[in-house]
Amino acid sequence: MKWLNTLLVAAAVQLLALAPGHAGSNLDDIKSAGVLKIGTEGTYAPFTFHDASGALVGFDVEIGRAIAERLGVKAEFLEGRWDGLIAGLDANRYDAVINQVGITEERKQKYDFSEPYIASKAALIVKADNEDIKSFEDLKGKKSAQSLTSNFGKLAEASGAELVGTDGFDQSIQLVLNGRADATINDSLSFLDFKKQKPDANVKIAATQDKADYSGVIIRKGEPELLAAINEALKQIQADGTYQKISEKYFGADVSK
Repeated sequence: MKWLNTLLVAAAVQLLALAPGHAGSNLDDIKSAGVLKIGTEGTYAPFTFHDASGALVGFDVEIGRAIAERLGVKAEFLEGRWDGLIAGLDANRYDAVINQVGITEERKQKYDFSEPYIASKAALIVKADNEDIKSFEDLKGKKSAQSLTSNFGKLAEASGAELVGTDGFDQSIQLVLNGRADATINDSLSFLDFKKQKPDANVKIAATQDKADYSGVIIRKGEPELLAAINEALKQIQADGTYQKISEKYFGADVSK
């Protein structure tokens, strides 16, 4: 009976592997299915969110669609909460995650990343007419509006600033605008998005850190053909101007570097 049970278990495993709704295990499967399944949040503007009509839109969404098109397939987005998003790769729910996933050494131990497709830097933001603060060193003795536990807050404190606690980017910007803070250190991409939405806002970037943080498309390990195809697709959309068009649409600037 043990051999019969073994056969039944093996058959069940095969059926589960072939069950509909699971992502393809390699590039050939994806092309055969005609679909690249992409995990994303859908709640993280301007990268992946729903517009007024309810449609899924955003920078990462359009990048995902452009990649799928270069692979000769359609993009299918499966939404999920951030805390379980990458784990969906392990569960074979989708082929890739495109959701501003930062490329870190820890993640690279378990997953593969495409070449970076977007970069962000710590940006020092001040009022547009502020000529006193031109570098991070100039923050010494100044008030900086920050989320107190964030890396940006730690950077401001290390630069000698007096921290004014806030709940996040929007509140920090408002404190700078109304003069209750001299500056804020925040993500350059968030600032570009803010200026795209409010081009007349009286704020500017005084300085940025030299070191950038990069995000990439994340996939399971052991799929080199898919990784190579995604990297080639990213090269193509850079070369033909598609990337620049998407970048300008959401940020008003090239955010690849």
